[in-house]
Amino acid sequence: MIYGEPVLRTKGKQIEKIDDDIRALASDMLETMYEASGVGLAAQQVGRALQLTVVDVSDAESRPSRMWLAGEEVDPKEQMPLILINPEVQLGEELETGTEGCLSFPEITAEITRAAKVKVTAQDLQGNRVEFEAAGLLGRAVQHESDHLNGILFIDRMTSAAKAALAGKLKRLVADSKK
Repeated sequence: MIYGEPVLRTKGKQIEKIDDDIRALASDMLETMYEASGVGLAAQQVGRALQLTVVDVSDAESRPSRMWLAGEEVDPKEQMPLILINPEVQLGEELETGTEGCLSFPEITAEITRAAKVKVTAQDLQGNRVEFEAAGLLGRAVQHESDHLNGILFIDRMTSAAKAALAGKLKRLVADSKK
């Protein structure tokens, strides 16, 4: 879904039951994300207002990620892809600014300030509780996708000057979404 589609502004419903529909949706989302060379995708971006996101930063060599399971640092690549159901994200206090793009905003990037480290609690496709901490690109991607699940878009986190500079492109995206 491209910017302008109302579902992108819709807070996702909690997933009560992980069934074949949810598993198929997660699989389709991974396929869509890989085809678009993305590192994350939220259910809203495929037209479903649910608390489901997929993330895979394993090919992002130029933007390192860090991950901790039960306090022990692990290689994030070995944990990919992540399928996060009903995720809750706790933001660390330290902030950092980095470049972000979004599959719902083709060819638009901006400098976005986010927490440098996050703690995530979610469920996996088997309904198991998943807990980890993340930093670097993985931490940024989880925050970006969690925002999507709550109807928040990365343009909402831009400076007003950056948003003003992109006003023409954003209007064109909205117009294209109406076609």
